[in-house]
Amino acid sequence: MKIEILEHSYDPYQWVQLYEQQRHSEQPAFGATAIFFGTMRDYNEGDEVTAMVLEHYPEMTDKFLHKLAQQAVDEWGLIDIAIAHRVGEILPGDAIVCVAVWSSHRKAAYEANRMVMEALKSQAPFWKKETLLEGSRWVEKNTPGF
Repeated sequence: MKIEILEHSYDPYQWVQLYEQQRHSEQPAFGATAIFFGTMRDYNEGDEVTAMVLEHYPEMTDKFLHKLAQQAVDEWGLIDIAIAHRVGEILPGDAIVCVAVWSSHRKAAYEANRMVMEALKSQAPFWKKETLLEGSRWVEKNTPGF
């Protein structure tokens, strides 16, 4: 299991590839891998967004992500899971989140990945402030842009 909260930009493709090479090269017993990458859009709620800041409380966020990952492992019998999430200032096109799960079967991989992403979007202790062409705004978790 790997959980990272990153304060700098990263390449999610390389992040997953490196982890898979390090962790799974000696034990490639998985039958399915499901990966989700989320990047920042340059629009939300009909407005142009030029940047955003994701804030968090490090200990709270780390605890939540580890608990969520363990829940996914337990519920779907995953072989492994890795989650990377950005915080700080993020620009359009930057990678925000990466969730990768390894499982014996594709159904478990797909379902676990979706559950983790839905929980990240609706429950994780992150707070998003968007910078618009004219001003800024905090985004509520129930809105489409969160």
